[in-house]
Amino acid sequence: MTAHKSGDPTTLNRLYGRAKGKPLRAAQQGLVDDLLPRISVPEDGPVTATALFGSDRPFHFEIGFGGGEHMAARADMLPDHGFLGAEPFLNGVAQALTHVSGDNGAHPPIGNVRIHHGDALEVLARIPDGSLSFLYLLHPDPWPKARHAKRRMMNDGPVDMFAAKLKPGGEFRFGTDHAVYVRHALMVMQRHTGQFEWLCEKPGDFQVRPSGWPETRYETKARTVYGHEVWYFRYRRK
Repeated sequence: MTAHKSGDPTTLNRLYGRAKGKPLRAAQQGLVDDLLPRISVPEDGPVTATALFGSDRPFHFEIGFGGGEHMAARADMLPDHGFLGAEPFLNGVAQALTHVSGDNGAHPPIGNVRIHHGDALEVLARIPDGSLSFLYLLHPDPWPKARHAKRRMMNDGPVDMFAAKLKPGGEFRFGTDHAVYVRHALMVMQRHTGQFEWLCEKPGDFQVRPSGWPETRYETKARTVYGHEVWYFRYRRK
């Protein structure tokens, strides 16, 4: 995740956390070398659905897609939509490429996904305002210590940017299994009620997985291995 000044989401100071983990397997490295350049975001110019997919269509953006399971499942679910994900961790990018390529032949390749290996806010800044139909932030690094709160993606500057990039009626989905982050996120979103409507009709709605929200391996592990509760938040752009 990238640090930023809370009032200026495009100010990118440094990348926190790992950019690479254990060595990639040969097949993964092959996908990084061959497939990634073909589905990467161009280095210059506006980032639009037409530029990425050749036609205007509902446009989805996922910040920090981890291993790419959610992004790939949503893209497979909505083949006429366009999906863009950003992830700085190379091993996660390699896992996502495996899904996009068809899980080593287990499924047909997914053609409506593009990937940015790097900082999400950098590429989000290049998306024209009012372009996104969906924006996803699922299980971001919680940075639980108070002195690290400014590093959290859920802060006023990024949330202002999310609001700008979503079209009216567009949806922002946020998920976490970290209690500190839940409290922080709710506090931040409370300051943005002029931009977002919380799609929560009754107490407990945010504890139930909404339809069309695929589960990731990280989420499964958080629940089954660590016994964490998972919270799901949906906000509509006013």
